Amino acid sequence: MSSPTSPCEEVIKNLSLEAIQLCDRDGNKSQDSGIAEMEELPVPHNIKISNITCDSFKISWEMDSKSKDRITHYFIDLNKKENKNSNKFKHKDVPTKLVAKAVPLPMTVRGHWFLSPRTEYTVAVQTASKQVDGDYVVSEWSEIIEFCTADYSKVHLTQLLEKAEVIAGRMLKLSVFYRNQHKEYFDYIREHHGNAMQPSVKDNSGSHGSPISGKLEGIFFSCNTEFNTGKPPQDSPYGRYRFEIAAEKLFNPNTNLYFGDFYCMYTAYHYVILVIAPVGSPGDEFCKQRLPQLNIKDNKFLTCDEEDGVMVYHHAQDVILEVIYTDPVDLSLGTVAEITGHQLMSLSTANAKKDPSCKTCNISVGR
Repeated sequence: MSSPTSPCEEVIKNLSLEAIQLCDRDGNKSQDSGIAEMEELPVPHNIKISNITCDSFKISWEMDSKSKDRITHYFIDLNKKENKNSNKFKHKDVPTKLVAKAVPLPMTVRGHWFLSPRTEYTVAVQTASKQVDGDYVVSEWSEIIEFCTADYSKVHLTQLLEKAEVIAGRMLKLSVFYRNQHKEYFDYIREHHGNAMQPSVKDNSGSHGSPISGKLEGIFFSCNTEFNTGKPPQDSPYGRYRFEIAAEKLFNPNTNLYFGDFYCMYTAYHYVILVIAPVGSPGDEFCKQRLPQLNIKDNKFLTCDEEDGVMVYHHAQDVILEVIYTDPVDLSLGTVAEITGHQLMSLSTANAKKDPSCKTCNISVGR
């Protein structure tokens, strides 16, 4: 919420869902709407959307000066793009418009309860004049503008990072990273990619606002170990063949480590996505602009440090780590073998949707 001394930022104070029923974009209204017949109030035009974040935006428009001094409120019709033709009124006492006092423009619209990250919206605006009897005189609706909200910023991801740190648990030793796939995948890599696994675009699993989903290119690895053996589990959701590579070949002082996401899939256990990027690589530059960077020697999830001249690695016990490596990896750097356990498809996180109701892994912005 903005300071009362900055009227253009007064959103939560001035922007509210008032208990009135507004007319729709076509000017239709019910008989008991409480809105008077239209008079000559200026119609907003040349609407501009700016300063878009994952749960806010600024809006401004132009108006004719005629009757401008009579304007007391703005009515803002905000809808997800896919729902723009749906019924605006589920019940006549449930308004769907945002009502804002007529503050100087541009005006900030902010609210995680009606704005989600990376989502397309439509917006239209009316000017209104509140009468002494409580009725409103309104203008015609403006043109409809479309825009898309942004991804989580580093600030939002840092909030997720701090929540993940709370449940990460103690650190266990690891020695390898591993990647499970079907036999046909590894055959294809050998035949068509010269033995080198290639980065691919990350799917849409995890937080809806994650800036890496659908954008960052990398190769998915796991690193969690079994508590009793200190080795990777023999079961996997992703295929019966496993590529294992010594940890130091992917994660070392010549790489940077980034926090990417924290989520669950309506389950008790949680996932943390980390990104390992060789210093100065395209993946490193991508992450440096968008993700919180972690100290490789001192963090709650995955560490790399030297002890007696030997690199030692640890991972968090109480979260499942999904590690994305941003460069190609040659199969000759490790080994491929069939696992002895089961392929547990139900544990796959491919395009998995985050539980928006989980208090452990959600923050107070759009999910």
